[in-house]
Amino acid sequence: MEAEAVAKRPREDGAEGNGGGVSSMVEDGKAGDYISSVIPGWFSEMSPMWPGEAHSLKVEQILFQEKSQYQNVMVFQSSTYGKVLVLDGVIQVTERDECAYQEMITHLPLCSIPKPKKVLVIGGGDGGVLREVSRYSSVEVIDICEIDAMVVDVSKQFFPKLAVGFEDPRVNLHIGDGVAFLKNVPEGTYDAIIVDSSDPIGTEKQHPISNVIFSGKSSLSQRCCIWLHMHIIEDIVSICRQIFKGSVNYAWTSVPTYPSGVIGFMLCSTEGPVVDFQHPVNKIDECDSFNKEKGPLKFYNPEIHSAAFCLPSFAKKIIDSETR
Repeated sequence: MEAEAVAKRPREDGAEGNGGGVSSMVEDGKAGDYISSVIPGWFSEMSPMWPGEAHSLKVEQILFQEKSQYQNVMVFQSSTYGKVLVLDGVIQVTERDECAYQEMITHLPLCSIPKPKKVLVIGGGDGGVLREVSRYSSVEVIDICEIDAMVVDVSKQFFPKLAVGFEDPRVNLHIGDGVAFLKNVPEGTYDAIIVDSSDPIGTEKQHPISNVIFSGKSSLSQRCCIWLHMHIIEDIVSICRQIFKGSVNYAWTSVPTYPSGVIGFMLCSTEGPVVDFQHPVNKIDECDSFNKEKGPLKFYNPEIHSAAFCLPSFAKKIIDSETR
């Protein structure tokens, strides 16, 4: 059976920073309305995706700032969350809380299917998902397709505890577009597909990528935040119900540096053996989870796996109504 995960948080287009300690990424071309910026001493993340609020981190030093072929890439040392990777003005990874994201997006699907052997990661250029996938001794092949080589290089330089995943001999790195890569892969090649990259926004953009990515028997897909994006989640759940003829589930986790501190995951299955996503069949603590280079698990455990499916009433009402 095949499992799948889709992430990472939406990235908005932005203008290149000036590299002099003051950087602005203008969202949707509306200068002054929604701007993620670094002013002396602070980085503030603002976006039309979460209007009326912002999250700020104190900046000790800007370590890297450059525009790649695809996006603005910045790394800074924060005073409370360690090093921080920012793409187009949106925080993607911090050293302090990356475990909550990387471990959950990997182990929710991989612990739900027996003995995965071939895994594909789309995006994930920081290497964190690779690090978690490589904990499974049953896995024989780990392919990763990342569109931006600069993200890989920067992560290896500044986030070695994440990028350690690239050192696994089972990993094959492909630089290129993930959707194009998937179109050339025969259905059923992988036991799990974890998509750790930007999400298309809006149902009209979601249909095409769903037809390509959601071709497996089971799937985990990152889907926004219940506090900010219930209207988007509702649409995506409806689309998943059209694509998948099995179960459609929604789980969530806490990541303090993501908007409102929460991010969600959609788990789905099609025809074939029933996949009970809420009760893991693999016990990650029985795998090589204490490898010296990877370190112990910091966030994921079987109890938090099942608890991730417990939803607040307002979200449960909407999601349940769409998944009937």
